[in-house]
Amino acid sequence: MRLDKWLWAARFFKTRALATEAVNGGKVHLHGQRTKPGKEVKEGTRLRIHKGSLEWNITVEVLPKQRRPAKEAVTFYSESEESINAREKVIAEEKAIRAAMPVPTDHRPNKKERRQIHRFKRIEK
Repeated sequence: MRLDKWLWAARFFKTRALATEAVNGGKVHLHGQRTKPGKEVKEGTRLRIHKGSLEWNITVEVLPKQRRPAKEAVTFYSESEESINAREKVIAEEKAIRAAMPVPTDHRPNKKERRQIHRFKRIEK
């Protein structure tokens, strides 16, 4: 089975075109080396997949004949414990960074908020 087709079937990418683009862009490594989208994937093949800040180190377990639901697609590969722990750590760090950032106000002040602003400015002088 082609690498890009397997990545699409295992639901790492939404379309085959995105899978092909990722492989060509060096985001997917086969046995630790860059590869081409048409490279044959067999059971036991080791892949390293980068998507944004996340990374998966997986071993291909099943070569599906067609794309299956996400619950079944998880059974197509096995992931190493180190990979799972590293990915969860990155997700937790990103979540903490987002929580620490101030929430921007995307609206104009309403009448009550304008009055509070004016009162604050008058007291300040």
